[in-house]
Amino acid sequence: MTRIENSIALVTGGQRGLGRAFVDELLAAGAAKVYATARHPEKSDDPRVVPLRLDVADPASVAALAEQVGDVTIVVNNAGTTVRTSLLDATLDELNEVFATNVYGVVGVTQAVAPILARNGGGALVNIASVLSWVAGASVYGASKAALWSVSNSLRVELAAQGTQVVGVHLGYTDTDMTRALDVEKNDPRQVARDTIAAVGRGETEVLADDVSRAVKAALSGPVEGLAFGR
Repeated sequence: MTRIENSIALVTGGQRGLGRAFVDELLAAGAAKVYATARHPEKSDDPRVVPLRLDVADPASVAALAEQVGDVTIVVNNAGTTVRTSLLDATLDELNEVFATNVYGVVGVTQAVAPILARNGGGALVNIASVLSWVAGASVYGASKAALWSVSNSLRVELAAQGTQVVGVHLGYTDTDMTRALDVEKNDPRQVARDTIAAVGRGETEVLADDVSRAVKAALSGPVEGLAFGR
């Protein structure tokens, strides 16, 4: 388990949507400081929030970030993107755009911060995946989240020796900019963040943030009918 009180956290994509919810809820749970990254960061009125520039798809940007977060103990890989294109129609540029952020970006950030987490006692790495990690038919985005699930499972094994807790988070539609145009029932991002932070504190390695994720995980060996899926 990882101590939340007085922790130093890093949240990628931390200035809006689910990332912003993680920043707020980490502070509410007792974190001493949260680095909130964005491609174009904005200043915060809260001195505990440190805005930093980060493009997870840019190795130079990731390397620069690592030089600024030497005290971090919890990392939330939240930054994500999507394209509204089927796999059959997706261009190589579209595939690269999504995988560069949702998969390679997570690996790159993890490679950069893993030595820092080790020096600081192990800490926790939280990867925001999706119920679409397990459900076919979600095109490029779903494929990237399936890859992220596999990445998280492998990182859990590789980082065990240094005592880093790796947590995979799976959720359906959540009320963020990414789902704004969808007329579906959505999760409260603050509740997702709250539940995930509590799971980190308990030492858990997986969070099923809603009924959809729990139902799909329980039914992986059989068909699932009548459910709507998303992030």
